[in-house]
Amino acid sequence: MSENQPTADVLVVGAGPTGLLLAGDLAAAGLRVTVLEKRAAESNLTRAFAVHARTLEQLDARGLADELIATGQPLRSLRLFGRLRVELGDLPTRFPFVLITPQSHTERLLQERASKAGATLVRGAEAVGLRQDSEGVSLTVREGGATTTHRARYAVGTDGVHSTVRDLLGIPFPGESVVNSVMLADVRLRREPDEVLTVGASEAGFAFLAPFGDGWYRVIAWDRARQRPDGDPVELSEIAELARAVFGVDHGFTEARWTSRFHSDERQVPTYRSGRVFLAGDAAHCHSPAGGQGMNTGLQDAANLGWKLAATLQGWAPDALLDTYQTERHPVGRAVLRSSGALVRIALAQNGPSRALRSALTAVADHLGPVAELGAKQISGIGISYPAPKGSHPLVGRRLPDLRLAVDRPGGPSRLYEALRGGRAVLISNDELSVADAWSERVVTAAPADPHGKLRDTVLLVRPDGYAAWAGVDPTRGELRTALAYWLGRPAD
Repeated sequence: MSENQPTADVLVVGAGPTGLLLAGDLAAAGLRVTVLEKRAAESNLTRAFAVHARTLEQLDARGLADELIATGQPLRSLRLFGRLRVELGDLPTRFPFVLITPQSHTERLLQERASKAGATLVRGAEAVGLRQDSEGVSLTVREGGATTTHRARYAVGTDGVHSTVRDLLGIPFPGESVVNSVMLADVRLRREPDEVLTVGASEAGFAFLAPFGDGWYRVIAWDRARQRPDGDPVELSEIAELARAVFGVDHGFTEARWTSRFHSDERQVPTYRSGRVFLAGDAAHCHSPAGGQGMNTGLQDAANLGWKLAATLQGWAPDALLDTYQTERHPVGRAVLRSSGALVRIALAQNGPSRALRSALTAVADHLGPVAELGAKQISGIGISYPAPKGSHPLVGRRLPDLRLAVDRPGGPSRLYEALRGGRAVLISNDELSVADAWSERVVTAAPADPHGKLRDTVLLVRPDGYAAWAGVDPTRGELRTALAYWLGRPAD
């Protein structure tokens, strides 16, 4: 095979949650996908425990949400520090909670889906070189002592904070360390916490406890008075003493199977695209763990990029569609940096004004009203929307809830996120659905369950990632045909 002959349509570097969701989406669309993972075996390090509502909606659109929920514990409020809680129970979603489950469960489900769809996972494959031209991307990869070349039309770096793909592209990763000398440990406890997720901040520092579900707990802690280099060992007594001081309770740390020390950075690349190569997840942005938004933001990056790559590779969308990945997701990454950064700075406040702000927020925590609701929507992800052209219908660019649909055939979808499971767009209308017949391979058609409800005169075109692409009130057939052609390309022959 010629060196310039693609071995895949897309190369994904990194087999974490972001890379695996993306690989599964592309493979499910019938594309050839190879995932290159530097680790020879699956990692036993779980960093993320929180799966937020918008991520669960994306997993629901892939038939995975209910299975993942069975592995963890839903929380309808998230305590950030002190008495300050983010209430999630009233969110307008099928999943008005944050799911507490180890990241390993999310990775397992996504890997099973990607493999079943036909994606190839190559472990022990380290990218060491990258070259791209007008036709594709070539990655030089070290595998088992030998060097090979993988080539594809596009490549995506989902290889984490220390991304090799980002370094090979020469893309800067500006930012700073938010907090240093953070201790990690997996421990057993003599006394179970009163809450599923235990979070606290005090003059001593910060601490967090989350369950693996098998008797082990992940503890993350920061000692204000003892700042040590990342390479210094963590003693069980050290982390237990700090947790006791922060929580005011002795949970009885009896043993640790793993300990480490790290620093948390706040960084973002200026561009998520360089020619035929994209960055997603922690390779594109990293921030403090406050609010548990890291893995969730990466998974939503993948959901945004996947359908756009598939549409471009299938030949019915222009390359310009791929540029919208930057315009839509970069502002989201920046907003997450700001919100998580603000939370951690308040929680770890050392100066008088910051501590006063923390005390004030804690004192009025139950009376924040609309501000608290806005915060819940931001952290959960369901409040995120994308830019819409001037003059668009108010729904355009907004994330859509799980609309009920009329079932027109046995086994047909009864709600929007079931209709999205084929990876296609969804057209919702009380009539004129026949206009979409020419695009039947790219769009699912459905009527709203209540023909006299809020959508009675509205025709709604939903993108594969659950956001409104276009909407119109009582449009003509010509207007609808124009919208379909814009978003779905020329009709198939």
